[in-house]
Amino acid sequence: MYSSSKKIQKDKDVEPTEFEQSVAQALFDLENTHQELKSELKDLYINSANQIDVSGNRKAVVVHVPYRLRKSFRKIHTKLVRELEKKFSGKDVVFIATRRIVRPPKKGSAVQRPRSRTLTSVHEAMLEDVVHPAEIVGKRIRYRLDGSKIMKVYLDPKARNDTEYKLETFSGVYRKLSGKDVVFEYPINEA
Repeated sequence: MYSSSKKIQKDKDVEPTEFEQSVAQALFDLENTHQELKSELKDLYINSANQIDVSGNRKAVVVHVPYRLRKSFRKIHTKLVRELEKKFSGKDVVFIATRRIVRPPKKGSAVQRPRSRTLTSVHEAMLEDVVHPAEIVGKRIRYRLDGSKIMKVYLDPKARNDTEYKLETFSGVYRKLSGKDVVFEYPINEA
């Protein structure tokens, strides 16, 4: 029988947590009740999901999707996020593709690691996933006198209406996943 357990596939037969079950159930319900999402959600599933405390009393739901399915999820991203945010009331939903970081090869070994598996490139791609559907138009890294650094990320002003209320969530989720401090802004257009 087809059930919500098909909507979550964890590696090495690890049992999904209760929260992951609830996210999978929400996806399953959306597939059965929402006509316009039904055909797109049919073959999609998630790897894991967890809840992150962002700031104050806000929480975010971070859903990890398989890397191969990220394009399919991006096609229906806005509709899916809107529907899931209705189900998990008061929580922002963020979809992130599951990527693997491979450590640098040892000296003398002939094995080359792909550029897409480096820590830097995985963190860059994760940043793009977090802010989707907005696009990143610029980045600045500011080094403070005490040695700490803060990254300013400028988002496309076209997506301001969809993403402005989520900027705190974006920085909280990215800090939790990568350990880097990020400030999201919109560039000021000189007329």
